[in-house]
Amino acid sequence: MPNIKFFYRYRDGANYKNHSFFIFNNPTKIALAEIEASILSKLIDDTWFYADKWNVPDLHFDTWDNETDHTWHEFESIEFTDDQGQLNVLDFLKAIRN
Repeated sequence: MPNIKFFYRYRDGANYKNHSFFIFNNPTKIALAEIEASILSKLIDDTWFYADKWNVPDLHFDTWDNETDHTWHEFESIEFTDDQGQLNVLDFLKAIRN
């Protein structure tokens, strides 16, 4: 079974966006639906998460406005990929459970 590509973004207070993805190795062949269900169950208001707590790269812009910017990121989707991952998906799932 292929690895997992996790798509997410950061949207600042002015609605500028940084999109990215992170690839997880999936050596235990966890089903995509199971991974997605775990992600969805841990999102804030069905959308947001903290990148540092989920061990994915932060996408904040270099400039920060304390009046409008925020610290969370948005989950977009996941899909299978044959690309090599940087982290085991089991480690990721453990991180989002905490």
